[in-house]
Amino acid sequence: MQDMLTLAADNLLSPIILCFVLGLSAALARSDLTFPEAIAKGMSLYLLFAIGFKGGVAVATSGMSLQLGLSLLVGVVLSALIPFLAFAMLRVMTRLSVTDAAAVAAHYGSISIVTFVAGSSVLEAQGITFEGYMVAVAAAMEAPAILSALWLISRTGGSADTDQGGHLWREIMLNGSIVLLVGAFAIGWITGPDGKAEIDAFITAPFKGVLCLFLLDMGLVAGRGLRQARGEVRGGVLAFGLVMPLLGASLGLMGAMLIGLSLGGAVLLMVLAASASYIAVPAAMRVALPAANPAVSLTLALGVTFPFNLTLGIPLYLAVASAILGG
Repeated sequence: MQDMLTLAADNLLSPIILCFVLGLSAALARSDLTFPEAIAKGMSLYLLFAIGFKGGVAVATSGMSLQLGLSLLVGVVLSALIPFLAFAMLRVMTRLSVTDAAAVAAHYGSISIVTFVAGSSVLEAQGITFEGYMVAVAAAMEAPAILSALWLISRTGGSADTDQGGHLWREIMLNGSIVLLVGAFAIGWITGPDGKAEIDAFITAPFKGVLCLFLLDMGLVAGRGLRQARGEVRGGVLAFGLVMPLLGASLGLMGAMLIGLSLGGAVLLMVLAASASYIAVPAAMRVALPAANPAVSLTLALGVTFPFNLTLGIPLYLAVASAILGG
């Protein structure tokens, strides 16, 4: 317990987390601090490229393995199954409509790549190695949750726009964040350590500084969302946003133990299973479930679960995984 508290305190006092807290506090205090949209987008593109490229290099160094295939399979299964658990909890804990519950469930079955990057940074700060192909697992966990949510809607009497199937698939498979992440992963895999050496000064040294500024912007976005949707997220809905990450992380740990991931890999799978999408899934839900209220799902994912994972969740997942797996 003392180790967990120490780790949590260290994480809370890291520049990355404090930047997020600064942005959140500024937004809640109604400061006019803001980032130009182009700069925020540029930082996002940089982070996706850097994490994808480094993951590809790691796979090129270690080579293909059965473990990689099993990790991808477990990630896809988790992404497909978590929405069913989330949907059942929402129907019990809240008064959300079937459509809104399915939309929220899709967000929680999918993943937040920013949370994944933050988890990776915490592991690196602690000197804990992890499997480089976890980037590929993150990419694979984006789409299955959306399909599960659509299945839930079709079976529970909600309304989904099934006439835009082609548009929906484009939103899912050609989402910019996924294209860049997978593309950078492929480039890193193809070029290997030699390619990394050529651009190492670009993707390694500036990474944490850019991440700090990006999370400052994320704090601003989360704070504004909380202010604007204060009446939408309370009671059972708020409780869901705090409990669901813990359940997702538990499932992630079980999956990691099943296939024998390292401590670092297990923590990242927990982080992925505990996170909630606020980029790819909202775009897909606008197409598939236009009747769903985006204020609920976005505020839960970005304003409740994201801060929880960033400040308390990641240290907790690391402490639990260390206690069970050793390390």
